Amino acid sequence: MVQSRIFARNRALGYVSNHVPLVTRYILRRKEHLVVTCVGKEFHTYGCKHFTLLSVSGTHADDITCLATDTFHVYTASANNVYAWRRGTELKHTYVGHECAVHILLPFGAHLISVDESSTLKVWDIKEESLLLELNFSNNVFRITTLMHPNTYMNKILLGSEQGQLQLWNIKLSKMVYTFQGWQSRVTATSLNNGHIILHNLKYDETIFELVQDWGPVISISFRTDGHPIMATGSLGGQIVFWNLEQRMVESQLCNAHNAAVTGLRYIPNEPLLVSSSPDNSLKLWIFDMADGAGRLLRIREGHAEPPTIVRFYGNDGNYLLTTGGDSSLRLFSTVTEILNKSLGRASFNRKASKKKSHSVDDPLLMPPITELAAEVTREKEWCNIAATHSGLGMVTTWSSHLQKMGDLKLLPERFKNNYNASATSLCLTRCGNFVVIGYSTGHVDRFNIQSGIHRASYGSENGAHEGPVKGVMVDDLNQTLITAGRDAKIKFWDFKPKKGITTARTTLTLEESIEWIRYHNESSLVAIALENFDVVLMDLDTKRIVRHFQGHEGRVMDACFNPDSRWLITASMDCTIRTWDIPSSHLIDIFQVPEACISLSFSPTAEFLATAHVRNVGIFLWSNRMLYSHVSLKAISKDNVIPEVGLPGSSVEPEKVDEDDVVAEEPDYVSPDQLDSDLITMSAVAQSRWQNILDIDIIKRRNKPRQPPKVPETAPFFLPTVASLQLRFDFTDVKSNENTNETASVHPLLQNLTSFNKSLLQSDTNNFSDVIEKLKAMGPSNIDFEIQSLSLDESSAESSMLQFMKMLHYMMERQTDFELSQAYLAVFLKWHGTAISENDTLRKYLRKIQKAQTRNWLTIREKLFYNLSVVQSFKKM
Repeated sequence: MVQSRIFARNRALGYVSNHVPLVTRYILRRKEHLVVTCVGKEFHTYGCKHFTLLSVSGTHADDITCLATDTFHVYTASANNVYAWRRGTELKHTYVGHECAVHILLPFGAHLISVDESSTLKVWDIKEESLLLELNFSNNVFRITTLMHPNTYMNKILLGSEQGQLQLWNIKLSKMVYTFQGWQSRVTATSLNNGHIILHNLKYDETIFELVQDWGPVISISFRTDGHPIMATGSLGGQIVFWNLEQRMVESQLCNAHNAAVTGLRYIPNEPLLVSSSPDNSLKLWIFDMADGAGRLLRIREGHAEPPTIVRFYGNDGNYLLTTGGDSSLRLFSTVTEILNKSLGRASFNRKASKKKSHSVDDPLLMPPITELAAEVTREKEWCNIAATHSGLGMVTTWSSHLQKMGDLKLLPERFKNNYNASATSLCLTRCGNFVVIGYSTGHVDRFNIQSGIHRASYGSENGAHEGPVKGVMVDDLNQTLITAGRDAKIKFWDFKPKKGITTARTTLTLEESIEWIRYHNESSLVAIALENFDVVLMDLDTKRIVRHFQGHEGRVMDACFNPDSRWLITASMDCTIRTWDIPSSHLIDIFQVPEACISLSFSPTAEFLATAHVRNVGIFLWSNRMLYSHVSLKAISKDNVIPEVGLPGSSVEPEKVDEDDVVAEEPDYVSPDQLDSDLITMSAVAQSRWQNILDIDIIKRRNKPRQPPKVPETAPFFLPTVASLQLRFDFTDVKSNENTNETASVHPLLQNLTSFNKSLLQSDTNNFSDVIEKLKAMGPSNIDFEIQSLSLDESSAESSMLQFMKMLHYMMERQTDFELSQAYLAVFLKWHGTAISENDTLRKYLRKIQKAQTRNWLTIREKLFYNLSVVQSFKKM
């Protein structure tokens, strides 16, 4: 096995952009500008009209280092290679030859210029993929950091360096035209690393004017082309500054445009639109239509700025994922289309105040990251239906998925108003959607009404319900019982509505290790409990006992979830493995290793996807369930088996191409042998209607006999009459033969009055009656009864026919197969031929032989039956 038996890579959600600057291109046929952003090993193409994701490229072998576009292609650099793509998904050209990673690309007419980390510049013919020119620069003297083509300068490009110098080269003649001494600072995006922006005349090598950006180095720059003399610059802190080039001063600025550096900045040609991207995983479109000329946010596509820490499927259709991360934001990702993605905002101590003031990374109103989530869809359109705990806070926030915002209520007991050391560690929403139960680090457990925020009940004494932090709480579907689990290794069962004066739990269980967290399945009575020693145990709420114990993880178990029918438990650990346990058999049936540890996972209610979140990854990863589409034999996995390493899914929605060696071989269907063991008795697969009523077939016929005889049709039917049997046979007894009727066929005298079955029986080998038995199995009850009666039809062969039939029964009993058939056939045989057997010494002696075989088989089956009954009774008493 080289990959997971159950899960196959599907795709990644939540990726929008990274540090690689965006690029734009115009598609004449669509009459629309497209925005291309990088998301690691793939790039996304968005339409400017509605910011719709149009396509996702194929997966590169390494991360993309830079992007460029022209009228026909999107160019990407990955490691040492450069690729040209058509329509965002079709790879057209590959340019191979660089010895270092390529970090700059510039389409130049019919040519493509690429620069690698060693400052080697290559010029390629785009169509022929041939190398036309190569220039080598020394990083110590002139390390290339940027390049551009000045307008109206034929065949010339301008190179900027880390040392601050500029060089103008004629590509056609491969000759340096001029060297600009520079300003002793790294040139970035035709500006300087020290924040200075210089407008320089290339023709006369004169500086026209100089601007200084107070926000630090300028890392991106763009010029407006719709008639306004405006230049936009981006900074490392996420600010965008707009400069009036005529007045040589700041026009306006966006102080919190992004939560990270503005690496991508492009004005849409001839339109008052600006597109910006950032490593904060967001893409924004700004429009400049305000009276003072300032910009406002028009459209946005964003994901988590920090790696997600919790992922849960929301709803019963599996179409949405509820996620939260280190950026204190709560989001709903659609598994169907990214257009339906929703943001519920970022947690804030004062939502109204923070709404007036844009969020920033160091916003004092921003709450700490969310550590636990609980959601319920029952009352989602009436009031808040999501509750969240925050790191180091005793306050629990409420959220509304219907209104897509944070609620006004914040739940905090009176006892913690002045206790800032108490923090909420676990919570649960009841299935009715009315109550939220919260466990605290002090051991207290409280219940609130989520609609009004009123405190309804406390559990335990004044010192709390547990000695130490409460690590898990859950409520049954009928709001009858509350289960709490603490770091003190105790699980307690409480009345959901506690009576006055009762401060002790109804039942208490003590485990051997401290509890990390609990996960439960709403439709079953199973609860998964993670222990400090990296083990996971299953508790049955009905019997209040530990029913399963799963061992094998070598690191802290971060999360677990059940599949919809609660037959599997999927666990994730810091040992970078994801394991699937079969609950009925208590065996490990699937395991695979991922590059980064999985910290949260959730199984779709439709059993279609497994969603995972991993450290150092801002995306959510979907894995398809193979069991829905193909048959895979799941066997227990030994500890000695090699753990397969599986890469994380990419953003591409195309089916993943895997090598033949990577495909999990489907095991052949299991074919049950005729006999499992010589000590067992095997039943036949024949339907009961074929043999169960053979003994009473004459009574059934008499009961079903029609009251009036059937009417003979006036004319004969046009079809041939058939003989009553399971197989189609025609009756030719009344057909006149054209041949000479005086000639008769020579037939053996012993076989003249016998049926076809009787003939086969007499001609069978005494050591093998398989063919005859198969014929009997194919017959109906009436035909079987008739054939057994016909054994004595011919007096000359009656004894031999009955003896041969008894040998066939003995053959079935000796093989210990078809037990019920042999008993039914023997009963009918004794019914019709019992008198004849008692009068014949040969048949009577052979009947004793059959009796011994039958007694031996019955003793065997009775022993197995009584043993199984005793085991079942023992389990019922447990």
